[in-house]
Amino acid sequence: MNNSESQLSIFALGGINEIGKNMYIIQSSDDIVIIDCGSKFPDESLLGIDLIIQDISFLQEHKEKIRALIVTHGHEDHIGGIPYFLKQLNVPIYATNLTLGLIEIKLKEHGLLRETRLFLIDEDSTIRLGTIKTTFFRTSHSIPDCLGIAFHTPQGTIVHTGDFKFDLTPVDNHAPDIHKMAEIGQNGVLLLLSESTNAERPGSTPSERLVGDHIEDAFRHAPRKVFISTFASNVHRVQQIVNAALKTNRRLVLLGRSMVNVVSVAMDRGYLEIPDGMLMETNEVRTMNPEKVVILCTGSQGEPMAALSRLASSNFRQVEVLPEDTVIFAASPIPGNERSVSRIIDNLFQLGAKVIYGSGNVTGMHVSGHACQEELKLMLTLMKPKYFIPIHGEYRMLRHHSLLAESVGVRKDNIFILNNGDVVDIVDQEAIHTRSIDAGNIFVDGFGIGDVGNIILRDRKLLSEDGMLVIVITISKSGNKIITGPDTISRGFVYGPGAEELIKEVNQSVSQTIKNSKDRNQRVLKQNIKSSIEKLLYSRTKRSPMILPIIIDI
Repeated sequence: MNNSESQLSIFALGGINEIGKNMYIIQSSDDIVIIDCGSKFPDESLLGIDLIIQDISFLQEHKEKIRALIVTHGHEDHIGGIPYFLKQLNVPIYATNLTLGLIEIKLKEHGLLRETRLFLIDEDSTIRLGTIKTTFFRTSHSIPDCLGIAFHTPQGTIVHTGDFKFDLTPVDNHAPDIHKMAEIGQNGVLLLLSESTNAERPGSTPSERLVGDHIEDAFRHAPRKVFISTFASNVHRVQQIVNAALKTNRRLVLLGRSMVNVVSVAMDRGYLEIPDGMLMETNEVRTMNPEKVVILCTGSQGEPMAALSRLASSNFRQVEVLPEDTVIFAASPIPGNERSVSRIIDNLFQLGAKVIYGSGNVTGMHVSGHACQEELKLMLTLMKPKYFIPIHGEYRMLRHHSLLAESVGVRKDNIFILNNGDVVDIVDQEAIHTRSIDAGNIFVDGFGIGDVGNIILRDRKLLSEDGMLVIVITISKSGNKIITGPDTISRGFVYGPGAEELIKEVNQSVSQTIKNSKDRNQRVLKQNIKSSIEKLLYSRTKRSPMILPIIIDI
């Protein structure tokens, strides 16, 4: 279907059937608005990959139509891809005060701040982006300054909730604007895109304010130093840690680059209050009474290079975990991180620490920032959409959310469970899903963006599982006569005296293959060597290492 002046299209480039690298597109006439530009961390199968971002080839093909990138809040899965995006498409960015501060940190690191156009918005802003009038409403989440967005288009109003929960007693006293949400719903919502992270969980998410009392109680009963780890971006949690430290007469140390950066931005922009003299440097810890110290650090998700992981392995200079110290995990493991977190907890116990960990419902040290079922139903009831697209979740979460939508009156035929790349087109206020665009993953590896593909990942997997053999041989140019070699080097495959006989057999097989080869083409010769050695090694070891023949012509 071709876009026309009477058509509205909604694209999903990330955040569907996954949690991470969120990006959604609203296109009305010749105007494109992008919502969020996140990144996603790789799982263990993506060896060596640092980050996963969106494939934006569709946007590059239509770059003249892009009016803005609007960011709902400052979490990594919503802002982490922005520097890589801007290197290809320099578009205006609209975000709230704290979110802009966190984006600016990334842009400085990538040398992009000076040429990027950043615009401040809040819940009272109205911006005109071509044919799309955009307004906002305040929501609650696990980071301050979060917005939902209403796009007022010629076809009707499209609402994107961002990540949210209904916290009516928030730490910063900025409750979600339910009245404004209801007003948007009363005026008519054609389509709602709403997050689905906790769609499997019944009830409502507890208030963040409840965590503060549990943290204070743990600080009060800790006999020595307290280490507490949480998401750096959870400024409300950080404020409660500061408050608890103040009430229990402890001073605060920050460990971890992201923690230092976020706290600095939050303080500068008025979202975090830390009394003068409360923060101290890491080198002061040894001179302080242990019962007067709180160390706030990164690493609650088991990241190997984060502060908590290094502390657990006694690999952090100036600060160490000692017997009877207390370590608190003020965050629940994200699915997939459980093994890494468990390893750190084991190491901390071996150091003699008291470790408070586990479900937030049990420890009281964590509450989710996402809406559970009753809150999701409340959002649907307030907005009363004709059409509904559940977003920001894996398939089972999207499915549960769609059932919740049906339960509050949204017609089953009007609910679209999409995949990344799927498009919903709306003409004359009727929505259909009949097409898709390219929306794969782009891998970031060091300075390389998109230059690591399936072939490289397959090779890395092979090297990690079965190792490699390098076979070096020198032959004459005039014929396939061996001058020196073959010399076989094993890395990660076989080692030691027991392998000498196998290596000798490999060298004999290579020599025989060269003697029997009638083709002098190096490429053919290498392939013949690989084929013969692969068969030999598999028959002897039932393993398939990478084989790299190096032929030197003289």
